Amino acid sequence: MPGTVLVLGTVSLITDVSSEMLTAVLPLYLVTELGLSPLGFGLLDGVYNGVSALVRLVGGHLADRGRRYKAAAAVGYGLSALCKPALLVVHSVPLIGLVLAADRTGKGLRTAPRDAMISLASPPDAQGRCFGVHRAMDTTGALLGPIAAFFVLGVASGGYDAVFTLSFCVAVTGVLVLLLFVPRRIPEPGSAPTQESPAPSLAPASAAPASAVSLRAAFGLLRGPELRRLMLCALLLGLATVSDAFLYLLLQRRLSLPPQWFPLLPLVTAGAFLLLAVPLGQAADRFGRWRVFLSGHLGLLAAYGLVLAPTRGAAVPLAVAVAVLVLHGAFYAATDGVLMAAAAGSTPPELRSSGLALVQTGQAGARFVCSVLFGVAWTAWGDRAALTVAAVALAACVATTAVLRPLRTAEAGE
Repeated sequence: MPGTVLVLGTVSLITDVSSEMLTAVLPLYLVTELGLSPLGFGLLDGVYNGVSALVRLVGGHLADRGRRYKAAAAVGYGLSALCKPALLVVHSVPLIGLVLAADRTGKGLRTAPRDAMISLASPPDAQGRCFGVHRAMDTTGALLGPIAAFFVLGVASGGYDAVFTLSFCVAVTGVLVLLLFVPRRIPEPGSAPTQESPAPSLAPASAAPASAVSLRAAFGLLRGPELRRLMLCALLLGLATVSDAFLYLLLQRRLSLPPQWFPLLPLVTAGAFLLLAVPLGQAADRFGRWRVFLSGHLGLLAAYGLVLAPTRGAAVPLAVAVAVLVLHGAFYAATDGVLMAAAAGSTPPELRSSGLALVQTGQAGARFVCSVLFGVAWTAWGDRAALTVAAVALAACVATTAVLRPLRTAEAGE
């Protein structure tokens, strides 16, 4: 396992503790404390998940053009860290929306450069495994964040303000680890830097000159049928992927959970993600990345079906809720890193960050649209009807993308 992957995994672990502390309490804070309607929350949730799509291409392009992947990632991590204390002083919906937009801008700037560093440092036949290890470390942070938020809400007199403050402190720690321990030049797979030979650059010797790296060249990658089909399929499936926050709110209502226990719902998702990320990444390398990616969405469809299944009582049985969250975590383990591993095989090294950003942008933009539409449907028809529509749409998208699958799905590792 390349050391670069482990260090970046540590940075993501720390940062995700901070981010998931915020994510775990934000839906309840906005709906119960500020009294947002489902439509208003859907708009803010769309901002939270979709704004990063607008800047991922910028971050990917700047990282490729200057060959400064670490610098681009550091700007993104730093911007997100600065947004945490801002939530202490803003309480209106428009200002909270601006802070969340800035936070997601930071995520958009850092995601593609970080994934490009992982991809360029990983052997071609182990991309799924390396991304799986990184996502497992990232998810460890996602597991610890809600636990921290749960205990802070339980013992701190400041409540939500205490969560935001601690989240900021943890985020700063992640930025420091990135700056201190991620090298500017990272050895490629199979190379070993010595005292006589400096460590190779992230960009391979055969990479195109900086003048050949442009947004036009990045969009030109879509002329290749493999990446174009991959992005189209990711976009279609994203249009029917209900955001985590809405799924947790649905379960909280059906379980009638007290607000203090709400941050624990993401724990089962994160635990399943943590346990399955590496095995499913290895399975993707062996049996086909697209097959594993599509199977993850079938698991998500099953989770929707369990939420909608009729029950004897008014609430969802605890075992059913746990099954929903396990399937939710399996969905992320089968799709998050696996999609990046599949896209990395269809992009040249000199445009790796831009190519990954293209796919991420399409997926994030589709999920933004889904969040807004789901909020509208919930407001107009109710939560169950909205989820029913989403489940039908997801089934249709899975069937469509099974036909439009990327061309090389029959090959192992693709």
